[in-house]
Amino acid sequence: MKYKIALRITEERYSVSVPGLPGCWSQGDTEEEAIANIQEAIKEYLAVAEELAGDAIVKEVEVPA
Repeated sequence: MKYKIALRITEERYSVSVPGLPGCWSQGDTEEEAIANIQEAIKEYLAVAEELAGDAIVKEVEVPA
């Protein structure tokens, strides 16, 4: 799965968020570290979302670009 991320460079670090997943963000000392960290944050975010769905039927839909 691919997600668009927003990468911001500050004076000290790289900050990264996922606009499509509100509240999903991370940071790193380098761009590579920030991207690796957001990949892990996305996995954790989706695991929590699945847990919160409980016994609901979860389906995927494709949205054409």
